[in-house]
Amino acid sequence: MVDVTKAVQYLNEIKDSCVAAFQWATKEGPLAEENLRGCRFNILDVTLHADAIHRGGGQIIPTCRRVVYASVLTASPGIQEPMYLVEVQCPESAIGGIYSVLNRRRGIVFSEEQRPGTPMMNIKAYLPVNESFGFNSDLRAATSGQAFPQAVFDHWQAMSGNPLEAGNKVYDIIRTVRKRKGLVEDIPGLDRYYDKL
Repeated sequence: MVDVTKAVQYLNEIKDSCVAAFQWATKEGPLAEENLRGCRFNILDVTLHADAIHRGGGQIIPTCRRVVYASVLTASPGIQEPMYLVEVQCPESAIGGIYSVLNRRRGIVFSEEQRPGTPMMNIKAYLPVNESFGFNSDLRAATSGQAFPQAVFDHWQAMSGNPLEAGNKVYDIIRTVRKRKGLVEDIPGLDRYYDKL
């Protein structure tokens, strides 16, 4: 949260409340009550009540939190998924089966090297963790048991798709997560945040 305001009165008095609201809002974001990552919020302007009793944490924290939520929803939000780094060792004859299994599971091969002095190949790929369940058995079936995969968490990657529009995988994931957490399946609209301001 960055203050880019020009000469706003009493702003120092609400700084702690704004930080608390920012931390709360980024710990439980508006899409699925999950952590936010890589977000910056600029405070452009603030109009505060002249009476100090109306600038307490009880008034500022919920208001600032709603502003952060509304900002996220208007900024084309997305979700990230965890990715495994998968290393597969196999003979050259089994490469076709490895590629077919990885393609079915949204895997991306980025390195293919032959191990010097052997007929074995070393293949490195990124595989979404969500697609990794049953990967070993599928890979063994496709390569007649010749491939040996090892997977380790590598990074988080943004998923393509708009969580606010029906008809894509991201939208379906958000609805599933919200249902599992006991929330209303639809992402709250902007009107939930600006009508109370």
